Amino acid sequence: MKTAEREALIAAVQDDWRTAALTPAQQVLCAYAEKLTLRPSEMTEADLEPLRAAGFDDVMIHSAIQVVAYFNYINRLADAVHVDLEPEMTPYPED
Repeated sequence: MKTAEREALIAAVQDDWRTAALTPAQQVLCAYAEKLTLRPSEMTEADLEPLRAAGFDDVMIHSAIQVVAYFNYINRLADAVHVDLEPEMTPYPED
C-alpha cells in the first residue's frame, strides 16, 4: 500500500471504521476493540468467536487484547492528569 493510500485509510478509520475500506478481519477486530473499550464489563467468550472465524488464533487475540487494553490504560491515565494532546491528535468532542 502506498503512503497516500495508507494515510487515506487511516483517516477513514479515524472518521468511522465501519465505513472504511477494511478487510473483513480488520472489521471484526475493530468491532471487538470498540466493545472492549466502551463496554468491557459486557465482554463474553462469545465475543471471541468472530475473531476466531476471521482467522485469529489465541496468540493473535491475546496480542490484540493487550494492545487495546494498553491504549485504553494510557488514554485514561493521560486524561486523569490532563496531559496535553500531541499536535497531530484529534481531541474528543465536547459534550
